[in-house]
Amino acid sequence: MDEVLLRSVVPTAIGVLVRRGAPFAAAEDAVQEALVEAVRTWPGHPPRDPRAWLVTVAWRRHLDAVRAEASRQRRELLVEEQPAPGPATAVDDTLQLYFLCAHPALSPSSAVALTLRAVDGLTTRQIAQAYLVPEATMAQRISRAKRTVAGVRFDRPGSLATVLRVLYLVFNEGYSGDVDLAAEAIRLTRQLAARTDDEEVRGLLALMLLHHARRPARTTPEGRLVPLAEQDRGLWDTRMIAEGVAVLQAALARDRLGEYQAQAAVAALHADARSPEETDWAQIVEWYDELVRLTGSPVARLNRAVALGEATGAQAGLADLAQLDPALPRWTAVAAHLHERAGETATAARLYAEAARAAPSLAEREHLLRQAARLNARPST
Repeated sequence: MDEVLLRSVVPTAIGVLVRRGAPFAAAEDAVQEALVEAVRTWPGHPPRDPRAWLVTVAWRRHLDAVRAEASRQRRELLVEEQPAPGPATAVDDTLQLYFLCAHPALSPSSAVALTLRAVDGLTTRQIAQAYLVPEATMAQRISRAKRTVAGVRFDRPGSLATVLRVLYLVFNEGYSGDVDLAAEAIRLTRQLAARTDDEEVRGLLALMLLHHARRPARTTPEGRLVPLAEQDRGLWDTRMIAEGVAVLQAALARDRLGEYQAQAAVAALHADARSPEETDWAQIVEWYDELVRLTGSPVARLNRAVALGEATGAQAGLADLAQLDPALPRWTAVAAHLHERAGETATAARLYAEAARAAPSLAEREHLLRQAARLNARPST
């Protein structure tokens, strides 16, 4: 069973059903039922046109659901007069569905959850793990989001800012999760950049390209995380880096700075360094200052503490870190890194072990435990 193929045809199937009059939530449910049928039948009898097959089966499931509701008998009669569904169109509805899922009535977290579930095909369990919440909580959040957009017209434009946030978080899920969505997020952001004259769209595209260029070096063949300072920079995709830098420079030239441009500028400075020692940490601190000014984000302030520790010294980084809430995700891991930089190996080892217990993924947990074991093998200072 080709899961990538299945995921690629889901947005078109949902889009076709919605244009034929199905409410968004009902269309998504019908497509999910068709996917179950595909998993059951395709291995033995693969269809010649997977997209048309999925649309046809999903439409039949939707009609079955309509017929099952006695209160909708009138609509049933109208639906039955429609001609049988023909071959599906080749229109890519994915980006339009992102705008639908980014309805202004939804919070960004609900919009992302709905998109990951309905458009990108993640299970509720996978989304719950990405958000670090119980599966039941995420199921309720997705159900509420689906009810919110149930009556929205398919062609109603959504919020560009929310779409960008959704694309960014989908990219991050694809970059670090167990389902690869990063390339799809880049593809859709390219489409959005071609349609929209907005520097933040280009800033997001540049950010994705610069991060994605380093992906081959982020893990070992065994799946172990490789910190940025230890990555083999010969594995970085220099072509993608050059494209990302060019896109970023064009956006910055318009002198309307936004958060994605600032993040991309940090990524570009990392990509420009031929070795960890050549990294321009002073400039990175300045870009994090801009990012904090733009967003007030505690995550940006956390990253600034790391950069300040590299640019000025570990004690300066620790002083900056002390002003932040220790409950922040990764706060303890950052504290461990800065204490190690300060030569306080016993404290750093303890903090690495503590951070490992709260790590959101197995790979990150194992990495932090290896850091703690490495320092525990040294004499304490």
